[in-house]
Amino acid sequence: MSSNILDVENIRSDFPILDKKVNGKKLVYFDNAATSQTPKQVINVISDYYLNYNSNIHRGVHFLSQKATELYEGARGKLKNHFNAKFNSEIIFTSGTTHGINIISSGYSEFLTEKDELIVSELEHHSNIVPWQMLCEKTGAKLKVIPMNDNGELQLDKLDELLNENTKLIFVNHVSNALGTINPISEIITKGHKYGAKILIDGAQASAHFKIDLQNLDVDYYVTSAHKLCGPTGVGMLYGKKELLEKLPPYQGGGEMIDQVTFKKTTYADLPHKFEAGTPNIAGCIAFGAAIDYINSIGLDKINSYENHLLEYATEKLNRIENLKIYGESANKTSVISFNVQGIHPYDIGSILDKMGIAVRTGQHCAQPIMDFFKIPGTIRISFSFYNTENEIDSLIGALRKAIKILS
Repeated sequence: MSSNILDVENIRSDFPILDKKVNGKKLVYFDNAATSQTPKQVINVISDYYLNYNSNIHRGVHFLSQKATELYEGARGKLKNHFNAKFNSEIIFTSGTTHGINIISSGYSEFLTEKDELIVSELEHHSNIVPWQMLCEKTGAKLKVIPMNDNGELQLDKLDELLNENTKLIFVNHVSNALGTINPISEIITKGHKYGAKILIDGAQASAHFKIDLQNLDVDYYVTSAHKLCGPTGVGMLYGKKELLEKLPPYQGGGEMIDQVTFKKTTYADLPHKFEAGTPNIAGCIAFGAAIDYINSIGLDKINSYENHLLEYATEKLNRIENLKIYGESANKTSVISFNVQGIHPYDIGSILDKMGIAVRTGQHCAQPIMDFFKIPGTIRISFSFYNTENEIDSLIGALRKAIKILS
């Protein structure tokens, strides 16, 4: 089935790192939820920028500056089209998802009072919890939590009980980084909007796996990172509805985000530059656009189908291993599997797998509330991308059985 969806061997040739040997074994990379690998098409764009166009953007009259600006703003246009924002100015370049969340949480410190309430889910990454806790400490607003169930799904009926006229913000991840659960964000957005609440969706774990249509979702804010979808680290995107971003104060002061500066008063630039103070990661932003081009050249529908096949294949193989428990068994999830083997610490298994050239993630995955819910110290997490194969999963299963035998 898998070979009918994608030409995986041809795709793998775009990723030189996949030929690397680790501890004398060919690398099997199953840590894609942390960071995806980068194809040579994107690496070449970064190299091309520094070889041919390296210059600071905006306002420069010389060729290099104008060319760099054209490429930088062209990347913004690619993101606008890919995610279907209404305006280019609704796309803010950031250093990553965490940065985007902090821009919004910081901005709302001017608007919230002690009577206001915020809602977060129990499935969140720490970066979508801590900034809001800090906001509540500063403003006196209350933080409420949508609980999860044993399958790793949100209990949406509990959201109905939490919502009221004091609800100002709801923030939920599109996909859980720890469990792979796809949250019903359309329903959450609709419910929240009935009470006038604004919704922020953390899309870091979603944007690499399926198409996202921001206008169709009617979401207020959406954040993601380039390195989750074959782009470089240190670059991300904040989307916000234009009228909402215009109301927020700047996050940082400095060059680029100003209109006029006098010692009496400074006025700020229009969107998007109001939130892009200082010299940005120009090469990274251009490469983000190239990563979007690369993903679209393969097709997100095909990627989604193939990754779902890998998820089913691996889940079936793992379930055959005695004393292995998978956490997060929602019927609606992406290609992430978190599991433990009874009586063995996840770190120990992860260390042995590394000796066999297999890269997995162990620990809490920046999602301690999820681990507390299951009363475990952490999990072994494997996460697939479209360049992974059934043969690699077979290698993992064999290595895992050896590790269990060694550690039992």
